[in-house]
Amino acid sequence: MSEQRTTAAGGMETSYGFKDVGAGEKQTLVNDVFHRVAGRYDLMNDLMSGGLHRLWKDALVSWLNPPKRRGWKVLDVAGGTGDIAFRIIDASHCNAHATVLDINGSMLAVGRERATKRGLEANTDFVEANAEELPFADETFDAYTIAFGIRNVPRIEVALSEAFRVLKPGGRFLCLEFSEVEMPLLDRIYEAWSFNAIPRIGQVIAGDGEPYAYLVESIRKFPNQENFASMISHAGFDRVTWRNYSGGIAALHSGWKL
Repeated sequence: MSEQRTTAAGGMETSYGFKDVGAGEKQTLVNDVFHRVAGRYDLMNDLMSGGLHRLWKDALVSWLNPPKRRGWKVLDVAGGTGDIAFRIIDASHCNAHATVLDINGSMLAVGRERATKRGLEANTDFVEANAEELPFADETFDAYTIAFGIRNVPRIEVALSEAFRVLKPGGRFLCLEFSEVEMPLLDRIYEAWSFNAIPRIGQVIAGDGEPYAYLVESIRKFPNQENFASMISHAGFDRVTWRNYSGGIAALHSGWKL
């Protein structure tokens, strides 16, 4: 495991990329990043993943396998643009209802506009709130999804506990996140691309390379697959497992509230 990574013991709450920040400062800094990239969110993920994020998101929805019946509800956290929520609704044949929660209003504005264009207003709600303090009653949702967002949450263990709280018994937790590459040669190639190319491309295309530099650094600080699985189990989830994609560039973690 990279020496830069945090572990299940914590550390992400005061980590803004490779910088240490004071308690309570990270959320404001991260919010600013996503206000700056909201209009180019798809471009951001394309740069971070070489376009593979689209396939990984499809894999998340396939593993979730949402039922094609009315009344099934999913909470998609840090999903402001609706990328995961719309996929889930489509996979359910427009029977699922998705509540999209994000702390960033700029991201949610993009999602609302997209939902309107797709005619999915009846299947979606958009809620501006913090993953650490979900504004929902206990046992509200059948599934909780989060894609490329949990590493930006300061207190990950709190967010995981909240996920467990709002899920119904038998509910499913799925988290897609950049993780630790397990193939040495691929690791070096991806490292070089991430730190050298991505911020420069972000500067050229978006006119702002700093948010992309933070996002690359935050990936390197996030706990590896085994440590993150331990955190999910500690929050109360059972049958915790994960699947690696593209040699571990991304990992999809699953847990159940049993």
